[in-house]
Amino acid sequence: MPHLLRAAIYARYSTDLQSDASVEDQIRSCQDLAKSLGAEVVATYSDHAVSGASLMRRGIQSLLRDNQSGSFNVVLAEGLDRLSRNQADVAQIYQQMSFTDTVIHTQSEGEISELHIGLKGTMNALQLKDIALKTHRGLKGRALKGKSAGGISYGYRVKQQFDASGEPIRGDREIQPVEAQIVTRVFEDYANGLSPQKNRRSPECRRHRAAVRSILGRLYHPWQSPTRHRYSQQ
Repeated sequence: MPHLLRAAIYARYSTDLQSDASVEDQIRSCQDLAKSLGAEVVATYSDHAVSGASLMRRGIQSLLRDNQSGSFNVVLAEGLDRLSRNQADVAQIYQQMSFTDTVIHTQSEGEISELHIGLKGTMNALQLKDIALKTHRGLKGRALKGKSAGGISYGYRVKQQFDASGEPIRGDREIQPVEAQIVTRVFEDYANGLSPQKNRRSPECRRHRAAVRSILGRLYHPWQSPTRHRYSQQ
């Protein structure tokens, strides 16, 4: 390990069972690790509510970019799986760090070696698959119970209801009357022979489309041709 240690801390959480407090706890733990190693923390990077399955994360990309400039010579993390759960990505990170003479040191595994990359990388990849299977199973279970397994579709809203103990009952949706009128009108016009292009250009449709876009962002809406055509075939 280098004599003068300039440390960069990386923290990440991804699942609904964690929160921003998880990142704060990871950073605090790494700060303690830095003290024990006699390292000066010069940078801190984090990714919030982002899966470790991909390197397309703002925090980890910033860390990799800054590492090329020699800003630090040791990376601290709670565990190797915080950097990535993808075996190939872990190997890529380790290769870059080795090229810049940067050491990876984690609270769980200690100083990372090629042995960790091989064994731990495989374990993390398997755990990622297990998380994906459990998530899919949970979503399927919600759908089979008649609950929503995703976001709020245009034309619906969250149904506010509580159980006997006062806790909110999650996953139920109800029709949003104003939006439902627009959805119904669009499909009725289509059934009556009005082309999608003419329908989209109508003043009423344009007015509501702008309102919905301000809330939902750049998403497809019921009046757009691909969506409507797909559902009309069912």
